[in-house]
Parts: sequence; C-alpha cells; structure tokens
Amino acid sequence: MNWYILITVVYSALIIFVCLRILYDINSTSKAFAYLLVTLLLPGIGIAIFFAVGANYRKNKLYSKKIITDNKLLAEIREKIVHESEKTWDSGEKEVKSHQTLARLLLHDNSPLTGNNEVSLLLNGEKKFPEVIAALEAAQHHIHMEYYIFENDDIGNQIKAILVRKAAAGVKVRFIYDDFGSRGIRKGLVHELIAGGVEAFPFYKIWFIALSNRTNYRNHRKIIVIDGCTGFVGGINVSDRYINPSNPYWRDTHVMIKGPGVYYLQYLFICDRNFCSGKKLPIVPAYFCSKKTRSKAIVQIAASGPDSDTPVIMYALLQTISLAKEELLITSPYFIPGETILDAICAAAMSGVQVKLLVPMKSDSALVNAAARSYYNEILQAGVEVYLYKKGFVHAKTVVADGQLTIIGTANMDHRSFELNFEVNAMIYDADLAQQLKKAFVNDLEHSVKINAKDWARRTLFRQLPEKLCRLFSPLL
Repeated sequence: MNWYILITVVYSALIIFVCLRILYDINSTSKAFAYLLVTLLLPGIGIAIFFAVGANYRKNKLYSKKIITDNKLLAEIREKIVHESEKTWDSGEKEVKSHQTLARLLLHDNSPLTGNNEVSLLLNGEKKFPEVIAALEAAQHHIHMEYYIFENDDIGNQIKAILVRKAAAGVKVRFIYDDFGSRGIRKGLVHELIAGGVEAFPFYKIWFIALSNRTNYRNHRKIIVIDGCTGFVGGINVSDRYINPSNPYWRDTHVMIKGPGVYYLQYLFICDRNFCSGKKLPIVPAYFCSKKTRSKAIVQIAASGPDSDTPVIMYALLQTISLAKEELLITSPYFIPGETILDAICAAAMSGVQVKLLVPMKSDSALVNAAARSYYNEILQAGVEVYLYKKGFVHAKTVVADGQLTIIGTANMDHRSFELNFEVNAMIYDADLAQQLKKAFVNDLEHSVKINAKDWARRTLFRQLPEKLCRLFSPLL
C-alpha cells in the first residue's frame, strides 16, 4: 500500500511537472492543448511523446549555427551585409522591390540579398544528377555536400566514386549525412568514402534509434557547394527513386545556383560541419567565390531549425503568402500548415488572390495524408483550388508568387519542417525562373484531379472522422 501511494505521488508530481513544462515551452495554444491531451490521456506514453517530439529545442538550442562569436566583428559583417543588400534591392528589378519586407525579414537572420546570380531549374532526378555530376567533375578546390538521404544504390555509388577520385586528386571533399535518413550507408559506403580521403561525418549521431529522440531533430537539408561558386539546393535526395521512370513516378524540384547566392549555403554547410566534427574550419576566401555571373537573378536563402531563434522559414512563407496580390502556386507533399499558415492562405484566397495547391493523391504516410485532408475543406471554402497529383508521388516543396518570386527548397508545409528539422529554402526573385516553374506547375495539373469543393463538403461524417482524429495529433506528426 505504501509503495502504491509513493508511486502515485511521484507520478502525479511528474504529470504536474510535464504539464507546466508544456505550458511554459509551447506558445501555440492548439499545440500545447494537443500535448496536454496526450500527456493526460496516455499515462507514461504521453510524457515520452512530449520529450521525444515536443520539448522546445529552440529555447534550448541543439547547437549555435553562428560561426562568429566576436560581437564587434559580427556587427561589422552585419553592417556590410545590410549595405550590400540595400544596394541590391535599390538597383534590383520589380521582383525584389515588391518583396522588400520579405527580404528584410531574412536579412534580420543575416541572410544577404545577392544579385548577379545564374539559376537553373532542375526538374526530377534525371535533370539534376547530370548537372551535379558535371559540376563535381569540374571541382578544383573543394566539394561540400550534405544530404538527408544518401543511398547505397547506383547513383549513390556513382557520386561516391567521383568524390573519392576528386579527393585523390587533391580536392578537399567534405561530406555530411543525416544519421537517420542515411542510416543505410553508415557501415559500407561511408567507410569507403573515409578510406578514399573524404572527410565524412554523421549529423547528430543516433546510438539507439528505437529509443532516441534524436530521430525527431534531423538535418533535412540537401546542399552541395563546389569551389564556393556553384550550389545545389532543393527537394531531391541522392537516390535512384528520383530518377524516372521509377515506380512510382517521382516528381521533385531542385535548383542550381551560380554566383554570390551560394555564400549562405556555404555558411550553413560550414556551421553544420563544425557541429558534426567538433572542430572549427578555418574561413578562407576560397570558400566564398568572388566570380560574378552576367545573369541578373537575385537570390536569398532562408534557413531554420532547432538552432534558430525564430522559425525563419515559416515566417518567410507567411510573408510570401501575405504579400501575394494575384497568384500563389504551392506544391507540398506534406500539407499540415498549422493555424498561422492556414489562416494566411485562406485570407489570401478570400482577398482575390488565385491560390492553387498541388498535393499527392496518395502520400507515403497514411497518417500525414489523413491529417492533410482534414485541412482541405477550410481552404476550399475560402476559394483555394486543390489538386491531387495522380501520376506518382509529388515530393517537391515549391511556391511561385505573382510570377516574380520562386521558393525552392527542402521544407514541407508542416510542423516538422517549421520546428523540428534543419531546413533550407532558396528564395529567388526572378521572373524568368518563376515562369519556368509556373509552366512546370501547369503541366503537373494535367496529371492531377481537381477537388470539387461542394462534393468534398458533402462527404459523410464517418469518412471525415479518421481525418479529424489525425488532425488532433498534427502537431506531433
């Protein structure tokens, strides 16, 4: 009896502690309510879920992404970034002038607004990988690469062979792989890279996957920087599945950037590399190429994660949606936007902006797919056009705003990308690229089914119930 009383008292104290931690850590009312509900209704399990997924790691950062700790030097560099950015948008085209508030938002995170970039749209793996291979083969000084998923398959081994060959030729090759997403290469391919002279590190190493909350704070970035001048970023991992024809057909988007827009990608890589290795990489001019292209595209990088003071990527998307005046074309494989983004999308549509959302007809996660479908009725009633991609799986994370701004990156429209994962998006102020991606979006609609708002609203309550239940747990997905 005494043991029973003791256990009850201890458990009650633990529940009170966790509930207070939820209230103090989580600012979102709906998210806090979800965690309180799970904690109270699922004894023991709910507490484990909160500490695995919900604990506020932004308040207690996993690591600081800042390379420079000297406050005076940081102030001088920030002043230079602001000055150069001011010159860029003062001399820029209408694409950036109409998005100055967005540019200033990212500038607050020390992401410079850079002009004179050459950008190339890469649709699917069959377009991306030939460009990546050509750029890797041309490397003279260094190759920096980090990926969420890097697989031990044909394309993975092809790139591995190039990295080893370039390292043997004197090129400094540094490789970061996510220890969860790329767990299939831990023992074989990684050891071959290291034996071949490549500096390879896992991001946030997991010792016991089944028991570790580290599975929830992953490096979802896909970044390549070559000689500080050429960069790749987007949704395409290193895997054969992205090369069509595959089963299912895999629709994804990447971008190649040449010019100063690569600087911040390099900065992110060096920060991640320093975290993984525990050693600081000396900063030399060769890491930040001074070559300028004749192209005019203006590029800015949005990056965030558990090391950020604020959810920068979510704020950037929110600002993009709010600034739209005519058209928003959104593609997202996992659409669980949360209240803030959801309200912004609905407000844009109700204000006369033509909003089109492209999502998979069938996701690779039944829970995420059900939760996403629970949001469709609200946005459909607001006037958003929702299309279900049926040709295969659409994995692209893109936005085209008013035919002027293009967002291509790694972040989904969900809680995991906004709060838990390390993500990166390229914000490209260029009408030519926007028109290219718009054309691709229109082509994707030809392989999609448009949801009829009236038919969707008339679905039976029984059919909607699983979706409503999954939505309750959407902050946890």
